[in-house]
Amino acid sequence: MLSERHYTLTIDCPDRVGIVAEVSRFIAERGGWILEANHHADRERGRFFMRNAILASSLPEGRDRFAAGFAPIADRYDMTWRLSDSAVPRRVALLVSKLDHCLIDLLYRWRAGELRCEIPCVIANHDDLRRDVEVHGIPFHHVPVTPETKPAAFAEIERLLQGHEVDTLVLARYMQILPPDTCARYPGRVINIHHSFLPSFIGAKPYHRAFERGVKLIGATSHYVTADLDEGPIIEQDVVRVEHGDTVDDLIRYGRDVERAVLARALRYHLEDRVMLNGHRTVVFR
Repeated sequence: MLSERHYTLTIDCPDRVGIVAEVSRFIAERGGWILEANHHADRERGRFFMRNAILASSLPEGRDRFAAGFAPIADRYDMTWRLSDSAVPRRVALLVSKLDHCLIDLLYRWRAGELRCEIPCVIANHDDLRRDVEVHGIPFHHVPVTPETKPAAFAEIERLLQGHEVDTLVLARYMQILPPDTCARYPGRVINIHHSFLPSFIGAKPYHRAFERGVKLIGATSHYVTADLDEGPIIEQDVVRVEHGDTVDDLIRYGRDVERAVLARALRYHLEDRVMLNGHRTVVFR
């Protein structure tokens, strides 16, 4: 994580000769100091991805004038681009149910400064974790969800998200399926943790099913949420080895450890503009 204030320029465009030279020249002509530079060319799709972290103090003209000057280059190369400012953190809402391990881990990392963001609220469909949240001074909203009240509940959740000016949603073991319109409203900005190594063992009780199959590795997958359940672009995955003497409870305990780490890494990559969508896949500049 970069400690100095910086602007992050991310670019996705059709691949062609001269992109790196043109962007680098533009930055250099303004005295920009590049702290990190990442590139990737997807030859199959003919797309080019680029990420530059630029020291803010090296650009006395500021973000807005830099962006205005860069716009003609972006148009010429048909770029989808973003210029973010590390001094303007994203506003992240955490959605939870009853399981606390991912929530507690994210709150700890946030308090420790590992996750550079604001957490304006936590929304839960159960009231169990209220004290764990409010001890951090974060508003906790209990919005029960039942099959009969689901439309009204998600209308209330949407009202809360808009009221708190939320940019990113994290489903920290939130055991509800988001409506398609919510997924569409936050494309590439809803992060989920799935307690298995997708696409294996989707659905309920994955550790029990993995145990029955005698797997030697279990894992967790963090991905962007889409209207297709558990099929969104994958951001991060990890695995842990299982021994023949391990029980289902052991698998669940191992799984919770890897879930915490995978979700935290995925969120950090997102906050640092290291994740770029590439069709149904992602480019992740670690």
